[in-house]
Amino acid sequence: MASMTVTQPDNVRVFRSLHTPHEPLALANAWDVASARVIEAAGTSAIATTSAGLAWSLGCPDGDVLTRERALEVIGRVVGAVAVPVTADIEGGYGKDAAGVAETVAGVLAAGAAGVNIEDGGRPPAELATRVAAARQVADRAGTDLFLNARIDTYLLGLGVPETRLKETLSRAHMYVDAGADGIFVPGITDTATIAALATEISVPLNVMAGPGAPTVAELGALGVARVSLGSGVAQAAYAAARRSAEVLFGTGGYDSLAEGMAFPEINALFPELH
Repeated sequence: MASMTVTQPDNVRVFRSLHTPHEPLALANAWDVASARVIEAAGTSAIATTSAGLAWSLGCPDGDVLTRERALEVIGRVVGAVAVPVTADIEGGYGKDAAGVAETVAGVLAAGAAGVNIEDGGRPPAELATRVAAARQVADRAGTDLFLNARIDTYLLGLGVPETRLKETLSRAHMYVDAGADGIFVPGITDTATIAALATEISVPLNVMAGPGAPTVAELGALGVARVSLGSGVAQAAYAAARRSAEVLFGTGGYDSLAEGMAFPEINALFPELH
């Protein structure tokens, strides 16, 4: 494994440089060491964790239920298992208040991550701004340029009324950037006009979440998007494959659902030095 103290500053610089609409950073989110190694081997420039996938893998629902300690343990294992930069999704910060978020971010930095995602969810925007500011302060005190991505859930959760949702999203984005956010993540949008408006009006890199029916990475880049992630989609697809295999086995007694699986030697070869 690479040493975090040697690689983290380089990884932070590399991770920041990857955010450009000319060639958007495409992230297939991982939730454990195995998924991270598989995604790295596929040619990714960075690894992003999915908090939902991570929580599910540990037997918890998504939504600020998983403990900080368990999340940080997995994040540290993922960072230690890959050579590319890692950005960690930490939900609302795994803390009841800004002080708790600061403790989480300190742990993320100790784990060697190059970035974090913090989401507002159903919280008042001012509360996330306070959490973002606390995270920024911790990173600044540590002397690292941690990439802090603030997630706005207005579209994902359908907050407010559609007629004012864009205005509300931009208001939150400006508040979070003023608090120290380096990027803004707005999941739940596929409308090109809305995406273009967000990219135009937000001064930092824009991150959107993609899935079936969304514009391609290149098309999103042309709209001004600098980062495209799959969120919990990869984990959902993996669990769907497990369910499909089980249903076929218990239904027809067949095994054809396993035909598209990765070869055993191919997976095993991804872990030569992890003991």
